Amino acid sequence: MSSEATRGLALDFASQIAPAGCIDIRRFFGGSALVRNGAQFGFVMKGTLYLRVDAAMRAEFEADGSEPFSYRAAGREVTVHRYYAVPAHVIDDPALLHSYAERALHATYTPGHRLADTLQAATTSG
Repeated sequence: MSSEATRGLALDFASQIAPAGCIDIRRFFGGSALVRNGAQFGFVMKGTLYLRVDAAMRAEFEADGSEPFSYRAAGREVTVHRYYAVPAHVIDDPALLHSYAERALHATYTPGHRLADTLQAATTSG
């Protein structure tokens, strides 16, 4: 998938998750990152949407058969357990996708980010 197509897919997911302009799409290695208030909560890579997970989301995604993001580097497989592929039934349900994105934003919280601002901006209905 070309970088332009990946960006288009990321923009499509972003528009399903929050009102226009609430989510920034940035280059992320060979894909596109979904960023809100400086916090990356997901990305699109090779046509797949990955969201940041906490322990509860990880268990739900694994129960749905989703796998963590992985890539090959220096001749070995690297698995990133903080990001999981979003199950197809979540992508097909806009309300559920929005809910999971909110949860991914919450899982992304770090001391440098104000969680209340992040969630409020992403959940504003438009």
